[in-house]
Amino acid sequence: MAISNPSLTHIDQFLQQQNDLALLRFITCGSVDAGKSTLIGRLLFEAKCIFDDQVSSFQNESATYGTQGSNIDYALLVDGLAAEREQGITIDVAYRFFNTDKRKFIVADTPGHEQYTRNMVTGASTTDLAVILIDARKGVLEQTKRHAFICSLLGIKQVMLAVNKMDLVDYKQDTFVAIEQEFAEFSKQLKFEKITSIPASALKGDNIIARSSHMPWFKGPTLMAFLETVPTAKGLEQHAFRMPVQWVNRPHLDFRGFSGTIAAGVIAPEDEIRILPAGSIAKVKDIVLFDQHLPNARASQAVTITLDREVDASRGDMLVAAQDPCQVSDQFEVELVWMNQEQGFTGRSYGLQIGTNWVNAQITDIKHTINVNTLEQNAARSLGLNDIAVVKLSLDKAVAFEAFPDCQPLGSLILVDRFSNATAAAGMITHALRRSSNVHKQDLTVSKTARNQLNSHSGKVLWLTGLSGSGKSTIANLLEQKLHQQGIRTYLLDGDNVRHGLNKDLGFTEADRVENIRRITEVAHLMVDAGLVVITAFISPFRAERHAAKARFEEGEFVEIFVNTPLEVAEQRDPKGLYKKARRGEIPNFTGINSPYEPPIDADFEVDTSILSAERIAEQLMQQVITDLKLKG
Repeated sequence: MAISNPSLTHIDQFLQQQNDLALLRFITCGSVDAGKSTLIGRLLFEAKCIFDDQVSSFQNESATYGTQGSNIDYALLVDGLAAEREQGITIDVAYRFFNTDKRKFIVADTPGHEQYTRNMVTGASTTDLAVILIDARKGVLEQTKRHAFICSLLGIKQVMLAVNKMDLVDYKQDTFVAIEQEFAEFSKQLKFEKITSIPASALKGDNIIARSSHMPWFKGPTLMAFLETVPTAKGLEQHAFRMPVQWVNRPHLDFRGFSGTIAAGVIAPEDEIRILPAGSIAKVKDIVLFDQHLPNARASQAVTITLDREVDASRGDMLVAAQDPCQVSDQFEVELVWMNQEQGFTGRSYGLQIGTNWVNAQITDIKHTINVNTLEQNAARSLGLNDIAVVKLSLDKAVAFEAFPDCQPLGSLILVDRFSNATAAAGMITHALRRSSNVHKQDLTVSKTARNQLNSHSGKVLWLTGLSGSGKSTIANLLEQKLHQQGIRTYLLDGDNVRHGLNKDLGFTEADRVENIRRITEVAHLMVDAGLVVITAFISPFRAERHAAKARFEEGEFVEIFVNTPLEVAEQRDPKGLYKKARRGEIPNFTGINSPYEPPIDADFEVDTSILSAERIAEQLMQQVITDLKLKG
């Protein structure tokens, strides 16, 4: 039977009506077993977003897992992972879409366990509202405070405090009021604009859709009524135009456009734009979307922009309003949420992504970490999993950015571990460091090339790494002697000698070891620039620091030499008696005993003093080095 045109018109009208509904993005968060997934499942069920066959299926699953007997366990509508269903907890972030006659919703159900705080950060990063659930039996817990603080950190202004499981405390008003007051007191120091508290039972349906008869003392809105009426955050269209360049689109010689997603503002042909960080100015010629030519484009649209003249721009650059540009800097103060099992240290090098830009970055200072229970600021020398801290970052080149509160897409960044490619931290830029605009690299008249010509050889660093007692210092000393005899200008940086001066203030904690190698790297870099062959003899136990050291030099200037003498051999030698002391517990953080050594994966040379003598190794290295230095007669 054919469908009539009136029916089609009705469908079109319905679809148009749905398309016109305002969208609210919100997150549910809180401690483990506060009922977040159950709440969302109840909302989906009550909003009639679940088909009858799904209801039947979840009834069977509820009986299988024994969570709610023959009744539906609404959490199963959201917890998609088998591990979640078996454990009864949320691990991953679950996104769900539903709608009512008044509004469309995208909800992110985030894990409550501290171990998965990084997942919660991901879910909270793009939402307008936070629904913070509290188990009425347990009150405000540490993880409740942690999630509230992170929501505030990420710029969420509106909060619904859902005091759940009121049925398990006999719907007592004083229980609800006490929790409401405790949370209000804690949140005074946070950046929330409004907190709306609602007592509820997600499992029983109290104050979810319909007002609860068990709590006649509560005169506020139901949870759904609040969600349907809460104001959404203002979009970024009112902000000045910003678009990070994703890629340069050049399908043929007659077309060159800059493609990307507009982060903020509105753009139209003939608008004047500035390309940052270079600063060149041009006018918009055309805005292209597939085969369309748009009269304008706005925040969140992915488009290609052509300009009225050729400009030098590539991925990572930023197109901005010419008369209202954003800032450019290579040093920031940043609020960080540490997400990695591996600790974070000052001086360690990380990959940093901001917008479409990928640069190298270092944490230069940890100003403090924040105690989420008391919001106290505590001194710290390293960052552990789920730590929240204020740090200073230094980048290897300047990037265009906005402060996070002003424009979240351009004020947010991630740090990436160089070896595992795991996300190490998520960060929010508070401001550029003023010193970054006052410190400029000075061009020197005498160049590296000129110094190399005077020396008759190029500069290079020979980086020996290995365990204490492996033979590094012996090889380094012999190697310097042999190179010196050949007329090579050298300098030997020995670990013990450096710690008597330059690094006298450092101990042997992991953080101190990272800083020790960072300083040595900078000194060696200056010496190589001077045209010297620098020989270093440091344990340098961590791959990350050796990798960062190598990255400071030009191609071919850094030679990594792994003195791979077995631990048992090094311990037998024990020339300083250090291994014996470490075995007795008298030396903490001793490499190879109670602190790890991470062997190189792709060292340029690998030697073993238990097989060849230090003299023979030094001779072989000398011959190779002389060849690489390209001596001039």
